[in-house]
Amino acid sequence: MQTFFIAPTDFGVGLTSISLGLVRTLERAGLKVGFFKPVAQPHPGDTGPERSTELIARTHGIMPPTPLSLAQVERMLGDGQLDELLESIVRLYQQACVGNDVVVVEGMVPTRHASYAARVNLHLAKSLDAEVILVSAAEQEVLSELSGRVELQAQLFGGPRDPKVLGVILNKVRTDQSMEQFSTRLREHSPLLRGNDFRLIGCIPYQPELNAPRTRDVAELLGAQVLNAGDFEQRRMTKIIICARTVANTVPLLTSGTLVVTPGDRDDIILAVSLAAINGVPLAGLLLTSDSKPDARILGLCRGALQAGLPILSVSTGSYDTANQLNALNREIPVDDRERAEFITDFVASHLDGAWLSQRCGAPREMRLSPAVFRYQLIQRAQQANKRIVLPEGAEPLLVQAAAICQARGIARCVLLAKPEAVDAVARAQGITLPEGLEVLDPDLIRERYVEPMVALRKSKNLNAPMAEQQLEDPVVIGTMMLALDEVDGLVSGLVHSTANTIRPALQLIKTAPGASLVSSVFFMLFPDQVLVYGDCVMNPHPNAAELAEIARQSAASAHTFGITPRVAMISYSSDSASDEEVEKVREATRMAREGAEQLLIDGPLQYDAAVNPAVARDLAPGSKVAGRATVFVFPDLNTGNTTHKAVQRSTDGVSLGPMLQGLRKPVNDLPRGAQVDDIVHTIALTAIQASEVR
Repeated sequence: MQTFFIAPTDFGVGLTSISLGLVRTLERAGLKVGFFKPVAQPHPGDTGPERSTELIARTHGIMPPTPLSLAQVERMLGDGQLDELLESIVRLYQQACVGNDVVVVEGMVPTRHASYAARVNLHLAKSLDAEVILVSAAEQEVLSELSGRVELQAQLFGGPRDPKVLGVILNKVRTDQSMEQFSTRLREHSPLLRGNDFRLIGCIPYQPELNAPRTRDVAELLGAQVLNAGDFEQRRMTKIIICARTVANTVPLLTSGTLVVTPGDRDDIILAVSLAAINGVPLAGLLLTSDSKPDARILGLCRGALQAGLPILSVSTGSYDTANQLNALNREIPVDDRERAEFITDFVASHLDGAWLSQRCGAPREMRLSPAVFRYQLIQRAQQANKRIVLPEGAEPLLVQAAAICQARGIARCVLLAKPEAVDAVARAQGITLPEGLEVLDPDLIRERYVEPMVALRKSKNLNAPMAEQQLEDPVVIGTMMLALDEVDGLVSGLVHSTANTIRPALQLIKTAPGASLVSSVFFMLFPDQVLVYGDCVMNPHPNAAELAEIARQSAASAHTFGITPRVAMISYSSDSASDEEVEKVREATRMAREGAEQLLIDGPLQYDAAVNPAVARDLAPGSKVAGRATVFVFPDLNTGNTTHKAVQRSTDGVSLGPMLQGLRKPVNDLPRGAQVDDIVHTIALTAIQASEVR
């Protein structure tokens, strides 16, 4: 899916007009186009649907998702709920993607009241893995200043050399030159546009007709009294004149599209305007100020002009204040002005580089999974899986809250192992509503049923009934037995139990998956613009080469399962030909991991910076298909993996999900220390998806 995110460099660049034209350009290329405006920004006086969304719907026949309200967005930002906001937006974005080849996403416009717009736009573009097109207005501005402003915005999104920052569309270009000449001149002043990394995608000349509201719109915006409607649905205001001069000096100004503003007692001007209308001049109308109505005898003389369709309006304000109000009028396209919307759409589309945009949409590219998309897809896939997950620490307040959320949202069918009265007490104390269908099983009432099956499973270890009864005092063991007997599909524990306490019963009763010789773990590291996989950071202290190779294969499979293209970097302290024993182990593990998995992109040994940084990769690992673009990082031992995971998480203020265990026959997952409700919900979702992959 191709996504273009259009971001304004400042206020008043005509973002809605660019959206209309860009969608039309892409449609003409034969593409199925979706549109999405994540955040509604109503102008003062707007009472209807969000303007861009409604205009796209009426002009192109597209049905975009309904944007989030500005009040809701500001409330979530104020409450520190940026992640939740982005997830809500990703959910709506997915609706816009259905059945389409490309989606145009219109960013927020910076205003005095929305100074945070640029920051939100940056998060949106990264969360949607979108390619950014800047939109700026070039209204009689020094070209060097224009270039500087555009470059500043480009830097905000990663700089003009970032492959995600495509270029700029210049709107409202006022120049006596042709657009080709203007473009040439602009490139001479702008180092930004001289190379191939950042393009001038469109240059749209200023046209007064594009900003011409209907006379009816003027009347509504001013709250004017309509003395004669005439053709006010069709006529448009392209120019305003304030008549304080003689009739002789006014006559040359009475041209098509002019709105004449004059006090209601200026009979001479009223008659002159009427004569012009009778003679076929399609004036926008006559606006009478100071709440003074013309003499009825004068209006009688103007009957021919009224019959010719001349609109006459009246306001209570004086000429000077009226002029100020007219100049400050909202020139946005009204949602019901189909004629103007179509005109703007075609005009903008005719000045965009349609061939290049079409080619860009056809260029193959790998989707980078942003944290917001990852979390959204996690929840969606868990809901589709519809799995039953047991939570042995069932009376813990955080677990009760997470289970209620998962049950209510259909993420999983949760089973709490706890006394029902304890769960009820927690729910009352925490203000949690327990949804219908949430199961609570008292361990004391079900323990006995698992004694005999457990003895059968552990007979090779000489387990007897009294020993089984003793072990089943632990609710984690009960939950593991439920999983072993296929009564549930997965288990999540570890909020108050140790990792060993969660995993040991699984190793004894669930055992490893077919073909697996060990159990390892991965963390999903949620960085601002993508999700990476770290393994093994929990399970295996000193893996040998064969074990390290298996960890690499398991981690690559987990990445693939969750939508991440696996490019595996086998991490070591050296990327060169060092012959140290530890480096040699990583080199041998890389070779072994490739055996029987020729399609797997894996390289090593690689230093961490060579794996993650393209510039370093060019020096230390030239020609590598993994270095500089790794998505899966396999560490040589537990000490390195655990230390790196925690250091990176803390120093980058990143978010990690996991650990997720891999290599078990059925999914069991351990919660991280200090897990919060969101961590638990996402771990339950991970477990449900793992369960759906079990064959």
